[in-house]
Amino acid sequence: MTAPIDRPYTALVVIDLQNDVVAQAYRRDEVLGKVRALVDRARQSRVPVVWVRHGDDELQAGSHAWQIVPELAPAPGEAIVEKGYRDAFEATEMEQVLAGLGVGKLIVAGAQTDMCVRSTLHGAFSRGYDAVLVGDAHTTVDMTHLGAPAPREVINHTNMYWRNQRAPGRSGGVVQSDDVVFE
Repeated sequence: MTAPIDRPYTALVVIDLQNDVVAQAYRRDEVLGKVRALVDRARQSRVPVVWVRHGDDELQAGSHAWQIVPELAPAPGEAIVEKGYRDAFEATEMEQVLAGLGVGKLIVAGAQTDMCVRSTLHGAFSRGYDAVLVGDAHTTVDMTHLGAPAPREVINHTNMYWRNQRAPGRSGGVVQSDDVVFE
């Protein structure tokens, strides 16, 4: 059984809002606006913002494609966790960053819903973190040509099944961006 993380603080985790990741994303501008508002509120409440940035053969470190979108910018001192797998905990410094901040609860937003967002939510949960998804602040691209449901359906399904996620001593959940309360 996974033990819950016994740390009192919350962090906003922003996943892969990079130029090429969201260039064709469903509701791109709306989602970026919601995330921008969440980042501003987290900073005002002195809640840490942890940025996650994916790198691989298609998203070469240092390239324009790899950069976080210009609408959002990590502030000096905010952690940027570099990853090469979908789960932001896998072979990264994510756990060390969160431990250093005393964080046991994650508020998660970003892209792509059906890849890195879902993998990171499950990675956090299986490692003992509480993990809350911001239901209107995550997005994906249209992959219907590969057999996936339409983006809206992917987002709705993810919100539906994460809404009641729970295990001994920890919980998941979904909250809309306007209802996020930073403690």
